[in-house]
Amino acid sequence: MEKIPILRMGDFLLVTIQVDMHDRLALALQDDLTNRISQTGARGVLIDISSLDIVDSFIGRMFGNIAAMSRVLDAETIVVGMQPAVAITLVELGMSLAGVKTALNVDAGMEVLRASMDGHEEYYGNRL
Repeated sequence: MEKIPILRMGDFLLVTIQVDMHDRLALALQDDLTNRISQTGARGVLIDISSLDIVDSFIGRMFGNIAAMSRVLDAETIVVGMQPAVAITLVELGMSLAGVKTALNVDAGMEVLRASMDGHEEYYGNRL
């Protein structure tokens, strides 16, 4: 079974999804990511979905679950690189991704994570 790589960058974990997501892969990512947060004590998770053209309701829920599990493990989650078509689809499916912060790209997402570590997340919020 294929795996999505999870890279450690200091206090953060970087996940770049470069393949089409299917349900089993999404569940494996969820498990792998929560295990890595626990093992490394990571304070933030950045998930780059810029290569995804399609996100269904299951994958959307998975992002919400990852964010919730990360919060329980004391880590912030930022999803970056969402394509306009993906955003439209999520809205049409009625998914607000509550608890999931977003940013336009990896650089902006890293800024949000750094700001949240410095206690300034209220300034950045989801506006990047």
